[in-house]
Amino acid sequence: MECPAAFAAVRIRTRSSRRCESRADLKIYDLQPIPPYNQDFEGEKRPAPVKALLAAIANSDGIVLCAPEFNHSIPGVLKNALDWASRPAFTSVMAYKPVAIMATSRGSLGGARCLEHMRVALDSMLARVTLAREVTITASADKVRNGRLVDETCLGFACTAVEALLHEIRLWRMAERRAG
Repeated sequence: MECPAAFAAVRIRTRSSRRCESRADLKIYDLQPIPPYNQDFEGEKRPAPVKALLAAIANSDGIVLCAPEFNHSIPGVLKNALDWASRPAFTSVMAYKPVAIMATSRGSLGGARCLEHMRVALDSMLARVTLAREVTITASADKVRNGRLVDETCLGFACTAVEALLHEIRLWRMAERRAG
């Protein structure tokens, strides 16, 4: 993939159809402007790009994370954004937020360790990783062209993960209505 990580905020739509794109709005965020995490700048002292990202997360119904596996883990730019989003601990914008995760790798075996490290980081901030088949896009140089996933099999897995995310969002909305 051309970017080190994709962080997409999802807003679900009310109308129903068979395709993900007609039921959800995805906004992809560039994580490059996010400065390195610094605990001294939490709260109102957060830099403007961090405040904007956190507001987008707070206003979203769910999150899709897709990242290449670097050195058997999460790329630093994504981990940095997650560090900012995880504060304050246990009450952050990520707490109880539904999240779909995906990983890419240029090699034929990579991606799984990146997914596992994403899960660990997301679990620590109480995010709800959507239950879905793992999405690992191996040999990504052959499956991504001009920044777009073109491999039909991988596209099917990715769409299934997004469908699972949308389903979970709908279930939580129904539960909230019944409780409220």
